[in-house]
Amino acid sequence: MHRLTRTGGTAELLRWLAGRAEGWAGLVGPDGTVLHAAARTAGAMVPDVAGLVAEGASALTERGVQAYSVDTGAYTALLFPLGGSSPGVGDLGAPVLAVVTPRPVAAGLATLLADVVLPLSLCLQAETLARKRRRVDLAESRGREAVLHLLMTGQLSIAQQVAGALRPRLPDPVRVCVVECSGGGRDEVARVCADADGGRSWIVRCPVYARHLILVMPAEAETPEPGAVPPDETVAARVGDCVVGVSEPVPLADTATGYRQAFHALAAARELPTRHARFGVSPDSALVVGPAGHRWADELLNPLLTHVPRRAQDPGSQELLATAASWLAFSSHATEHLKVHRNTLAARLRLIGELLGLDLHRLADQAALDLALRVRSTPAPACTPEPAHSGSSASGTSEAAGGLDAILVRPAVRDWADQQLAPVLGAEETLRTWVRCEGRIGPAAAELGISVPGARKRLTRLETVLQRSLLRPPSARYDLWLALRSRDLAAA
Repeated sequence: MHRLTRTGGTAELLRWLAGRAEGWAGLVGPDGTVLHAAARTAGAMVPDVAGLVAEGASALTERGVQAYSVDTGAYTALLFPLGGSSPGVGDLGAPVLAVVTPRPVAAGLATLLADVVLPLSLCLQAETLARKRRRVDLAESRGREAVLHLLMTGQLSIAQQVAGALRPRLPDPVRVCVVECSGGGRDEVARVCADADGGRSWIVRCPVYARHLILVMPAEAETPEPGAVPPDETVAARVGDCVVGVSEPVPLADTATGYRQAFHALAAARELPTRHARFGVSPDSALVVGPAGHRWADELLNPLLTHVPRRAQDPGSQELLATAASWLAFSSHATEHLKVHRNTLAARLRLIGELLGLDLHRLADQAALDLALRVRSTPAPACTPEPAHSGSSASGTSEAAGGLDAILVRPAVRDWADQQLAPVLGAEETLRTWVRCEGRIGPAAAELGISVPGARKRLTRLETVLQRSLLRPPSARYDLWLALRSRDLAAA
């Protein structure tokens, strides 16, 4: 009995009992519902269990006994309530062990069933607690996922309120870490991550990529303790088949930027023997557009920011902003991130395109919208200031009204573009062709005159050179389009 309780649980124990009784064994709820059942053979006759239990429960209550038997023709039913609170009194809310055996009842069977009540009760309680624990774990995981979603969409105050019910508290500033695990090993890696930093990081199972863990970690001090190893490096060293990418230190409100950086670092880490990389390519494009870039972004996004839905059930401006940011980051996987149907996502994207006057099938318009959303979430004082103008302040306004090209010719943006493209200057044919083909491998391969697998290999090599993700979202294709456009405008 105890061996089966430990190894097979309630199901194996009942199967063993059915074999010993040469009949049927099961657990039945107080209302007659069969919770678990087993028969000696697949074709064994199952009696009227509900009627037997109803009769037995009534007798158990009236007579104050802990066992009851009733004969039904060729069979005898033996009933034992589980979880009795005191001798002679059964627990009316507990399941009943019911065993139906051919007459005459085998010698010692009643004693055997009396002995099995305790281990069966404990086994059932353990399984019930395990189910409750799984539900609690799932609820906590969904809560952490919701907090991450709020952070990614810039709703910092609501995220902190929701996170107040969970542990640990959200740090600020942070490094965002993305850990890519082997199949089925995410829970174990999450425990390793929690041990590595003493539970200070906010650990979330990625809702988009089933093999990814996202860690929102406290940014290290400028002067770490001697010999201290950062948690991300510890995880990469301790888990032999995981890959780790880490962002630069960013404010908590800029978690979305940190996630993109960590994802790009992950693409570079896959090709490194240490399986670990930190992002350090260049500043974010939103930091170099200057105040004119902020004015341009506000002007572009204004129809979306001021949108008022016609019906209460239609998405409002904040919901549309979150949809746009999620789709730009995760492409079709945004349905998993937002927990919406693909038709709902398509309808929202059509509405966003109509409001903004953009064709979201074009990479140029996608890049413009992505930059505008990132600029809007970046505090203006953090941006590179405008160079001194000899004229009036009206020149800045006219520059913003000139559209995105007027922003991309700024000296700070040109410097940023040079940093982005420096690793591939002189050998950028594949990159330019891929961007010109809207980031699609098939058309790019046809234009280059190579096979699709060949084009994919070239882009994979470019990921290593650029230290940015190209083939999997969040992709660097928006930044690369902006960088190439800036260089083309400068050359013109």
